[in-house]
Amino acid sequence: MKPEVPMANFRGRLLQPDPVWIMGILNVTPDSFSDGGKFMTPDLGLHQAERLIESGAHILDIGGASSRPGSGFISPEEEWNRVYPILKRARKIFPEILISLDTWRAEVARLGLEEGVDMINDISAGRWEPEIQRITAEAGAPYLLMHMQGEPENMQVSPQYEDVVTEVLEWLASRVQVARDSGILDVMIDPGFGFGKTLEHNYRLFKHLPVFVQTGLPVAIGISRKSMLTKFLEVKKEEVAELSAMMHYQALQDGALLFRVHEPGPVRQAVQLYQYLQSLK
Repeated sequence: MKPEVPMANFRGRLLQPDPVWIMGILNVTPDSFSDGGKFMTPDLGLHQAERLIESGAHILDIGGASSRPGSGFISPEEEWNRVYPILKRARKIFPEILISLDTWRAEVARLGLEEGVDMINDISAGRWEPEIQRITAEAGAPYLLMHMQGEPENMQVSPQYEDVVTEVLEWLASRVQVARDSGILDVMIDPGFGFGKTLEHNYRLFKHLPVFVQTGLPVAIGISRKSMLTKFLEVKKEEVAELSAMMHYQALQDGALLFRVHEPGPVRQAVQLYQYLQSLK
């Protein structure tokens, strides 16, 4: 993986002097692990989108297919029918906000990009439908690819690694090369916390975030409300706000640039504090 200068913008839109992006999660699904079924209608989805933006999200990450442990696949038609109403209205009502489409389906990505989606967030890293990368490249859109061992249906059954940091890093490097060969210019990487990892695997990856940052690629973090937080403290997902804020601040210090979260507010505060401290002589 060749080092490169991290992206300063998406499609020419500068977000802030030191690029740190907060991605607000908008699940238009009945079965997502944290908020399944809460935002299925366009009105509920738009209300949540507004709340995410007002609390600090730069990007709306809209997804119509759950990837929680044990979930199966749905058809591309069903996925598109879920995301299209909210996507169409969000693009019109919030013209300046960046929109990410959380999908691994090539056809869903194509339709979304035609409707004004700014980037593709692909949990499969192009493994399940490789055509998604060509479609993304032709649109000139940034592409976020994630590591996963197995598939959502079986990924948490018994994840095994000899050296989780090295194996995940090498796997991501191979998928980045495939994306590059497909013509994608702007690639971001996500270690895939909770996707085919034990609690120890997750924290070992988190401890070694600088290794991923040293690739020169923008590194995305998705730990919001995940079991690596709730199991560690043995609490419910609504009770991990303080630990989550601390973890995101640490990730900032380690060089991560994109944070995928359910509650942007605390992360936005962490970013503001971090950037202020960095500005002091």
